[in-house]
Amino acid sequence: MINNTRLFITITLLTILGMWVKPAAAQDETIVFTPQWTAQAQFAGYYVAEAKGFYRDAGVNVRIEHPSSTQPAMSRLRKNECQATTLQLCQAMEIIDGGIPLVNILQTSMNNAMVIVSARDKDPLTQKGARVGIWSVGFGQLAICMSIQENLDYEWIRFAQNVNLFISGALDATLAMSYNEYYQLIQAGMPITDKNVYRFCDHGYNVQEDGVYMTRDYYRKHPDQARRFAEASRRGWEWAAEHPDETLEIVMEYVDRERVATNRVMQRLMLDEVLRLQVDRESGQREFRLRPDMVQQASHLMVENVMLGREITHKELVP
Repeated sequence: MINNTRLFITITLLTILGMWVKPAAAQDETIVFTPQWTAQAQFAGYYVAEAKGFYRDAGVNVRIEHPSSTQPAMSRLRKNECQATTLQLCQAMEIIDGGIPLVNILQTSMNNAMVIVSARDKDPLTQKGARVGIWSVGFGQLAICMSIQENLDYEWIRFAQNVNLFISGALDATLAMSYNEYYQLIQAGMPITDKNVYRFCDHGYNVQEDGVYMTRDYYRKHPDQARRFAEASRRGWEWAAEHPDETLEIVMEYVDRERVATNRVMQRLMLDEVLRLQVDRESGQREFRLRPDMVQQASHLMVENVMLGREITHKELVP
């Protein structure tokens, strides 16, 4: 009788405790994740992680909110309107040097995607003093360093988000991402040859780009939540690489929801190129890590060309 009473009390206590103990995801505050640009295949792995329930499986609440032209991703992070964003390595270094400590919790890019495309079939390295398009929202730190190193004396002309200025003939050349504007130029009928395209990754400037960043303060307060978010995001990218056709369908759902002007062909080209850039040239693997040698290279370049006031180290970037 005593044993039965004890068993009843134990079960009752466990039931009461079960009513009070919530799942990990419910205990955590929501991570608002803002990619650095509008909906597109560049962020396919995160869309997959949300659509396939990988974030839910990891016990983390995630809400994806894209930036606007008036409120870029980094602005939202500064105002605590999001807790995580994607940044290029050089861009993250510049922000840290400006006084905002950041940590990289997941690195997706293993190779540099930046190219310079010149008009009239000219070699970009022969166009000293050329008028060259550069993104008004950033992303051009490495290109500026390269132009100084190569004594090109480019005149940088800022553009918002597409290649119209270059196509119209107002520019001698333009920066482009191999997964984005490069294909826009091809679709627009621009002649693209080995002669008029300069690929940074092939000329000693293969610096990693996209990674997921949080403020160091937020990471210190929520390390487990950050880890689960990063692991689920990585799972999303790995699934995307194995299921590109279904991933494209998921991407197009996000594109349509956000009313982004693009097309399926463009997004498939972007997806294939982004996935290719995730494979490390040396190991042939998707490593999802920030390489110390690339951090050192980028830091040295930016300090040497007065884009950083001090060296930013790998140890400082990785929690």
